[in-house]
Parts: sequence; structure tokens; C-alpha cells
Amino acid sequence: MTEKRKEVTKKADDHRSNTEDGIKTRPSKPIKRIDEDRGSFFDLRTTTGQILFITVTVTAVTLVQCLPKDALKALLNLQAPSAQCPQPEVQFVERQIVSHETRPKYWVFGRNPAGGHLLHVHNVLQRLGVDQTSNDTTDWDLLWAHDYPFRKVNLQRMKRHQLVNHFPGSGYITNKVDLSITKLEYIPAAFKLPAESTRFREYAAANPDKKFVQKNNQHRHIQIKGIDEIDFSSNDTFIQEFIDDPLLVDGYKFDIGVYTVITSIDPLRVYVYKGDILFRYCPVPYYPFNASDVDKYIVGDDYLPTWEVPSLKQYYTKYGFGMKDSFDGYVRSMGRDPSTIWVQVEDAIRLLILKKESLLVGLLSRYAHKRNFFEMMRFDLVVDNKLKVYLMEANMSPNLSSAHFKPNRLLYEQVIYNLFQLVGVGSSIRRDSFHKQPPDTEAMLTSLKNLATAANQCSELPCTESCAPVECQLCSTCLEENDLDDLQRAYREHMNRGDMKRIFPVPKNDQARVIYELLSAKNQFMSKWFEEKCKTDQSYC
Repeated sequence: MTEKRKEVTKKADDHRSNTEDGIKTRPSKPIKRIDEDRGSFFDLRTTTGQILFITVTVTAVTLVQCLPKDALKALLNLQAPSAQCPQPEVQFVERQIVSHETRPKYWVFGRNPAGGHLLHVHNVLQRLGVDQTSNDTTDWDLLWAHDYPFRKVNLQRMKRHQLVNHFPGSGYITNKVDLSITKLEYIPAAFKLPAESTRFREYAAANPDKKFVQKNNQHRHIQIKGIDEIDFSSNDTFIQEFIDDPLLVDGYKFDIGVYTVITSIDPLRVYVYKGDILFRYCPVPYYPFNASDVDKYIVGDDYLPTWEVPSLKQYYTKYGFGMKDSFDGYVRSMGRDPSTIWVQVEDAIRLLILKKESLLVGLLSRYAHKRNFFEMMRFDLVVDNKLKVYLMEANMSPNLSSAHFKPNRLLYEQVIYNLFQLVGVGSSIRRDSFHKQPPDTEAMLTSLKNLATAANQCSELPCTESCAPVECQLCSTCLEENDLDDLQRAYREHMNRGDMKRIFPVPKNDQARVIYELLSAKNQFMSKWFEEKCKTDQSYC
């Protein structure tokens, strides 16, 4: 029974088991077919699986290469592959942006404003950010006049910020007749014709050994003449004593041209360019002297330049010195002191301009603003064998063209650049005109503390109570608006002078050459300010 019961139980369990398995397998048969299909889709043993695998692999590799260099390294802490992701070729269309930034403007007045004689002026102005404009507009900042402009251009109502490179009345200095008959120790005796014919005859009779030249105001046909050869009826000529014992270099007579800048009249401020001096040598040796050969004693357009004078060539060409330093080196090699010459040169220029200043002051009163003007001229001088200097003439618009002598280009452009820096045409401050800058900018350039002087004197009696005493006039509490404007300009000129040397107000070493009491009130005021500044800053001395 027991065995039968076990057998029955076993059959029942087997039946139950088969029944359960039947329930499970019947619904699972279609699911099993789907799984088998999916497996075959990724199965590398099938064509579909192989294609899919290759596609996925290539895509994954490409994406990894296109990741930023540091991204993969940051994610996996691995070194990024060196190969770069190929970039699609894209054609960019460049869009040109046109700047509308305005800049200061200048125009040129003269018979040939586009001529090559102004090439270096144009060059420097462009480099300083000043653009040329036409002369048919009133919207300009600088007028560069090669010819004297005041007879043909109405400049009496100029705006305060506009500048002109000549003073009205500058002909009082540059007119050859007026200069030559000026009574000054540095100017050889001269006589205007025909008005001073009698005086000339008396002087010639008293000095029978002297020679004379008849000069035209236009600097033409200069030649030594005997009294019987002189045309006494000519209105445009004058007779001047000839310097017959000139200093020679290698046998050649020469003259020297000193570029001089007047930045202000009343008060007067005068500078000379000390970066170099223009030396011009006669093309023919002076001896044996022959009065009919003017190339021996008159400097013309075809002069002998420094680099062709044998004793100067080594200084200029080999060692790189300028014309002045080459000359000074030669003079020292002869056992003489060239500084003797330069002290006289500065004194001659200073005294002549001081003598003519009052004439210019009278004309300035016709113009709305006396600070619209500056002047750059070249003074020509000669030296005799005793190293005495003679002032011969002043050129209102000196030659600034290097067309004839190419090496002069550097001299001319440095002269022009230093001129513009001195008078404020050149500036490191970006600007669209010469108008005054905003107050903060103006204060940055020049503030009251830059102008104040005599601290102890101004902080004590009587200056703390009154501005009447002369010694209190420079105190900041006593300065009027015009005084402040004059001092501000003087300060900026001093800071921007570059290779310009101030010769008036007189530097401390030369003060004995000018009688302070004979100066105008404004010139005394300005001279005193420089003297006070010198006490605390040697650069003002």
C-alpha cells in the first residue's frame, strides 16, 4: 500500500508539475521569438549586426575626437588625443568698419600749398594726428602759412583755439632792410637807400679800408661794390658793411642758421632749436679772394654741405654727429672754444626780438585773441676770425625742403616736430580739435600747484593781506585770469620743450645780458616766475 501510495503521489506531482510548466510555456513562446530576433540584430555573426557595430564604433570615435581638448581629460583623466577634429570649410565675409573719429584739422596758405617745399610739414602733422582740410572752411585748428597771410586772409576774429604760424607784424623782424638798419652791436653797419645816402658816404670816407655790399630786400644780386658802382636811387636796397675776415673751415666761408620760435608776445617767450644748427659753406674757397666771384663769400642754393667739408666729414659721417657738433669738434681741435660763438648767437637773437616786440604788441591789439599766434623763423649769422658773431638776416618762412640735400630731411622734420610739441599742436591726449579739454583733463595737464611759487613769501605778511606789493604778484591768491593763462602756457611749453632751449625769459646764466628794469611789466612778471621756479627746480634755470 505504501509503495502504491507513493507511486500515486509521484504521478500526481508529475501531473501537477507538467500542468504548471504548461501554463508557463504557453504564453512565453512569442516573447522568446522577439528576444531571439533582437539578439540576432546585434549578433556579429549576422550581416546586420556587423554593419550596426561598425557604424556605432565610427560614430563614437568621431564624437570623442570632436570633444574639447580638456573635456575628455576632465571626464576620464586621460590625455586628449593630438589629432584635431576636422573643421568644415566656412567662407567668412569680412565687414569693413569705417571709423568716423574726427581729428584736428589744418590748412595751408601760400602760392603753392601742395608744393614739395612743404612735404615735411605735411609729414609731421599727419604723424601727430592732424588732418589737412581745404581753405574754404572756418572749421580748422591750424593755419600753416608759407606766405605772410594777414594781408589776404581775415584773421582778426579767429576762435580762441585756432593757431597761425605767424605773428601779425613779423616783418618787422624778417624784413631785410628793417633788420639791417636796426642799431644793435651784432648787426654790421647798414644804410637804407636812398634816404641814408649821405650818412653812408660819410661812414665810407671815415673807414676807407672797409668793403660794402649792396643788398636787395628779396636777397638777390648781392655783391661787393665800390662806391662808384652803387645805385643810390634804388628804393628796395641797402648798403651794408662786409665782414672781410671770416672764420674759415678748410678754407671755406660759412653761415649758420638757427631755428628760433616765438611762442608769445607780451609777455615774450623765445626758444631756439638746440638739436642742431644748419651750416652752409660756400662752394669755392675764400682765398685767393676775388670780389667778382660771389661763390667765394655768398652762400647760395648750391652750397657746400657739412658732409662734403673734409675736416667735418669724419664727425658727421663716421661718428654720427650733427652739423653743430661736427663744427664744434673742429673748432676745439684748433684749440678754440666754440661756446664763445653760441653765447653771442643767443644774445643777438634775443636782443633783436626784444627790440622789435613793442611793434608787434601794437598790431596784436587788433585781433580778438593775442594767443592765436606763434612764429618759427631762421636767423642767419656769420662769424669772423676773432669768433665775433654778426646777425645778417631772419627768414620768415625758412626753407624746409630736403629736395636738394636729402640728408637735411632729418633736421627739418625734427625742427618741425619740436616746434609743434612746444606750441601744443602735438599732444599725447586724444582730441578732435585744439579746443580746451574737459576740466578734469585740463587739471591733469596743468593745475594750480604746478604754477604756484614763493611758498614762504606768499604765506607771510604783507602778502597774506594785500596783493599790492610787487613781491606778492606771483602769489596764487593774487593771480588774475590772464596771469593764470600766461603761466599755464609757459608751464606747458617748459614741459614739452624737447630740444628747444628757452632764451627769453633769460636763463639764469645770461641774466646779466638783459637789463631787468627796462623790460615791460608783463616781461618782468614772466621773468620773475621763471626765476622763482628755478629756485626749486633747476630745469627752469
